[in-house]
Amino acid sequence: MGIVDDIRRYIPFNEQEERDKCLMLSLLQGDQDLFTRDNEWAHFTASAWITSPNRQLVRMCYHNLYDSWSWLGGHADGEHDLAAVALREVREESGLAHARLVSPDIYSLEVLTVDGHIKAGRYVSSHLHLNLTYLIEADPEETLFTKPDENSGLRWFTPEGAVAASSEPWFRERIYPKLNAKLK
Repeated sequence: MGIVDDIRRYIPFNEQEERDKCLMLSLLQGDQDLFTRDNEWAHFTASAWITSPNRQLVRMCYHNLYDSWSWLGGHADGEHDLAAVALREVREESGLAHARLVSPDIYSLEVLTVDGHIKAGRYVSSHLHLNLTYLIEADPEETLFTKPDENSGLRWFTPEGAVAASSEPWFRERIYPKLNAKLK
């Protein structure tokens, strides 16, 4: 079983997910490498919706590039096991060493637009993130650390507070509320 099978098996939550699922599967039929940043117009990423065990809290980081509170995650960088990517990114970006996948199954999927920006002193053109989100659970008492080249804060929010803390309209209006709705 691979990522194509995982996406095929995924049952969309709403129209956005249905259409984005179709786009991902269509792109995966082509010859282009979608798992590294060498593909400058679209590549896979993995994100984590991190909750406390009782689902009353959501862990967010203050993402320096986007100047907003946001979920944690990152690029596949050649890895095809995106659940492992999400978990690795959580550990690297927050220090949550004991975080765990609630399920290896995809929790959410979305095609996200990324505006052109400067990263490591180099311009990165606008492109798409073919993003798979995984539900991850962590202990609110676990010690945390920031990853200064990527984030400048980590904090637990109520699920509604996490939505309100984001300054990115698309995430605040469409993505984070969807992730919270799926918690119920």
